[in-house]
Amino acid sequence: MSIMQYNGGSVVAMVGKDCVAIASDLRLGVQSLSISSNFEKIFPITERTYIGLPGLASDVTTLRETFRYRVNMYTIKEEREIEPQTFAQLVSSTLYEKRFGPYFIEPVIAGLQKTAAGTYEPFIAATDLIGCINLAKDFVVAGTASEKLFGAAEGLWEPDLEAEDLFETISQTLLNAVDRDAFSGWGAIVHLITQDKVITRKLKGRMD
Repeated sequence: MSIMQYNGGSVVAMVGKDCVAIASDLRLGVQSLSISSNFEKIFPITERTYIGLPGLASDVTTLRETFRYRVNMYTIKEEREIEPQTFAQLVSSTLYEKRFGPYFIEPVIAGLQKTAAGTYEPFIAATDLIGCINLAKDFVVAGTASEKLFGAAEGLWEPDLEAEDLFETISQTLLNAVDRDAFSGWGAIVHLITQDKVITRKLKGRMD
């Protein structure tokens, strides 16, 4: 078994019309043994930027604190909030620093990027464990159920989904994918980021 699968967990992010969603399962396990059904892998970076950290649970905690520290330092130095695209580069450089002994995490970043005109446009990205960025215009996936997530997302996602339609799409994608993966599941959490608010909802999933 790969160390990336040791604790299980999956994350998916999707783009909608002037909104973006990121969702993860809530399972924490040690291989096939489930330990917790309330282990969150998605954390807020700013009001409009979230990061999902699927992978080794100890590295999830380490990287969460590392990113919190680095974002705070950026905010103090630049005297402004970090944008999602800038944060993706920060994530990439942080992971690449440790490329010879990497963190076993594949981050997923989702947020609303402020444009020069003052409007917001959706931004999603994912990286591998040494920080190679994958920018996407539709969806990104990571974790033990990533192959199943790709299949479900390809079939369900459509361009320019409204906020509630995007929530339904990402929820169905995640729940259907984790039902087919032994290392993910046990409920899910979805964060829907719009221009004026963030809606967070927990989903019930199969517990067997």
